[in-house]
Amino acid sequence: MEVFRPTMSAEERVQLDQFVHDFNRDLNPTRQPSQNLGKDDFLKILITQLSYQDPMAPMEDKEFIAQMAQFSTLEQMTSMAKDFAKLTSMITGSEATSALGKNVELAEGERTIQGSVQAVSRGEVPQVLVNGSYYDWDQVVKVFSE
Repeated sequence: MEVFRPTMSAEERVQLDQFVHDFNRDLNPTRQPSQNLGKDDFLKILITQLSYQDPMAPMEDKEFIAQMAQFSTLEQMTSMAKDFAKLTSMITGSEATSALGKNVELAEGERTIQGSVQAVSRGEVPQVLVNGSYYDWDQVVKVFSE
């Protein structure tokens, strides 16, 4: 049984590539191409592979299982990165809160500021209130015991 496979001339291929490029540019003109593949990209590639595979010579089970394992690993790593970011934020917030009422030394550019921490705002970037002004926790250089 002969399988019909349509072919494109080089000119048609160039025209198609230009059309796709123009379409993508017009769809989102501010989009910058990414150098990193994410889980959505990986899944699209896998689905495309499965959609266009030759039914007479399908992808081997080992290949498919390996690709699914890679996808699963990528998903787990992405989840772990998010969890580590949350953990870091919580630790930083706790560290800032523990400085409440203590004297600290802050670096603001070339200037050094000393004073007592009067309040702490929590969030992604905790801030401390020292001498009537808020400073990012990252600016604290030293914490002194009372």
